[in-house]
Amino acid sequence: MHHTSTAYRWFLRCSYVFLTLLAVLCLFPIVNILAISFSSSAAVNAGSVTFWPVDFTLSSYKYILQNNQFIHSFGTSLLRVVLGVSVNLLFTILVAYPLSKEAKSFRSRTVYAWIFVFTMLFSGGLIPGYLIVKEMGLLDSIWSLVIPGAVPIFNVLLMLNFFRGLPKELEEAAWMDGAGHLRTLWSVYLPVSMPSIATITLFALVGHWNAWFDGMIYMRSPEHYPLATYLQSILQQVSIQTENITFEQAALLNQISDRTTQASQIFLSIIPILAIYPFLQRYFVHGLVVGSVKG
Repeated sequence: MHHTSTAYRWFLRCSYVFLTLLAVLCLFPIVNILAISFSSSAAVNAGSVTFWPVDFTLSSYKYILQNNQFIHSFGTSLLRVVLGVSVNLLFTILVAYPLSKEAKSFRSRTVYAWIFVFTMLFSGGLIPGYLIVKEMGLLDSIWSLVIPGAVPIFNVLLMLNFFRGLPKELEEAAWMDGAGHLRTLWSVYLPVSMPSIATITLFALVGHWNAWFDGMIYMRSPEHYPLATYLQSILQQVSIQTENITFEQAALLNQISDRTTQASQIFLSIIPILAIYPFLQRYFVHGLVVGSVKG
């Protein structure tokens, strides 16, 4: 039933206006950082940069692209995202599928479910976690950033509830065709679960890309820092490091400042998320199981 009343139309218009203004407000900080990154150091230090570059220059980006530490950290974060998201999706789906079954099909389902929920509410602590990673020989390796968070319980609960909401006729039809659990999961559940998979993929991607604390704990050498940890470390620095720089970098120092280089690195760090999100967003508006069961 479509609502065509005047009050409903005005409600929609006001909602669109409000959400548009809210989206614009959320974009202001990003636009400001972008403007600072393209502005000269003199304009930034004078406080004359708001939402448009002043004395447009690419000096900060040239300086960053000559910074081997930034490039290496960027690559480390990309590797972490690829490994981390893949591991998270694999374990999330494999854990959520059996836990979504009824107690008569999986008698210990409730016990296992509460065990997982308990780990979400109560963690082992920072020091025990560090000792476990150390004893496993994972310190200063990419796996120290992936394995400790291999099973994100919040994502498991989302996927579990989604699986529970799927029509039982789908699974029954698969069983009648002779499919086992793995075949049913791969051929029946996953194809109709793309909205949920896209959601937990985005959560895992953003979580791994923005995580900085574990990199600072588990990485002994700054050369192995992921990008978020590297950005956190440079934001705490007082000034641009002038040791071990190349001649080209030294020539750029007169045109850049701490704020311009930091803004450039922050903006570059959000580009992957902005580039990937549109490909996942289209799944959010799809129906969950539209057309999967008829009659």
